[in-house]
Amino acid sequence: MALEVDRAEGSYIYDHRGKGYLDFISGISVSILGHRHPKVHHAVTGQLERYWHTMVYGEHVQHPQVRLATLLHQCLGPSFDQVYLANSGAEAIEGAMKLVKKVSGRTRLVSFRNAYHGGTQGALSLLGSEMYRSPFRPLLPETYLLEYNDEAGLDFLDERVAGVFVEAVQAEAGAVPAQSGWLKALEARCRHFGIALVFDEIQTGLGRCGTWFGFQHDGIVPDVVVMAKGLGGGLPIGAFSASSSMMKHLAEDPPLGHLTTFGGNPVCAAAAVAVIEVIRDQDLASRALQAYGILVERVKQWSLEIGIPIQLSGRGLLLGLELEQDPVRTREWIARCWEAGLLVDWFLFNEGRLRLAPPLNISDSQLHDAMDILRKAWG
Repeated sequence: MALEVDRAEGSYIYDHRGKGYLDFISGISVSILGHRHPKVHHAVTGQLERYWHTMVYGEHVQHPQVRLATLLHQCLGPSFDQVYLANSGAEAIEGAMKLVKKVSGRTRLVSFRNAYHGGTQGALSLLGSEMYRSPFRPLLPETYLLEYNDEAGLDFLDERVAGVFVEAVQAEAGAVPAQSGWLKALEARCRHFGIALVFDEIQTGLGRCGTWFGFQHDGIVPDVVVMAKGLGGGLPIGAFSASSSMMKHLAEDPPLGHLTTFGGNPVCAAAAVAVIEVIRDQDLASRALQAYGILVERVKQWSLEIGIPIQLSGRGLLLGLELEQDPVRTREWIARCWEAGLLVDWFLFNEGRLRLAPPLNISDSQLHDAMDILRKAWG
């Protein structure tokens, strides 16, 4: 696309010529409150006036980190009483991988086909696409892929497995939600064999799917939750959370069993605090569901007008729109949207489906503007 960005504000990005683009990607679910939200901006500039970095994470008590951990504990639930702050989603996944192996003393890690968990060597070992993994082999041993939403495949899980990594909505597969009964079966199987259930909430978390975290939609209680992307509202930060009884295993044998220099950077942590407070105070998780309802009605109307079924997958404001499973036609459609001033994108493992992931605080009129452009661009 080669969009030369000059500035961004609210739900819009502006190029060097002053043309505005309605952002329906949010930097892959990162700009969860749009661009340069005033409360996040105020938090960041305020922290810049105090300190940027004093010592590696954990050595000094830094208020933004403490406040962020407290808020995440409140959003996640009572069993998640410790939080480890990282730089990114991939780093948080790496920490969660180390945690479940250390706690259990087991070696096997399981994830699902078409899952995306990051691009570092460990996270890549969990990634559910051989096309993206094979050029970088050898990867971690004893990592296994199962089929998403396949209950029969859960028989593979036994006392040799340290942890299972799963998304409540498989983002890069095209916003494919987990079936409620399947997640319950997965949870039960993990409980039976003492397997750590790890939810990757990097794209689904922070209200995007209508609850604080995707696992809450189905009443699941994971052992570990991983976060990033929208957490910083545009600043780089990640985290993983679990019970103190689990997390203490990273503090001993060896001491400091997981380290980070910049994780929990106070400026990024201050931004994350502001993001959570805005989502909470404005009830933007409910707003995501309201926005979903508007988009569903527009898609139904559009489908009736053109006489073909249109698939809208996903939950809240993590959605996939599909008219034809044709990557070439979809890319042409996306390019016409770009030309018309709407930023949409495809999915890593589903190029025939179009990604819709706008900021949670997008207005009704902007939702309708986007659907008008999508409709016209399709032809």
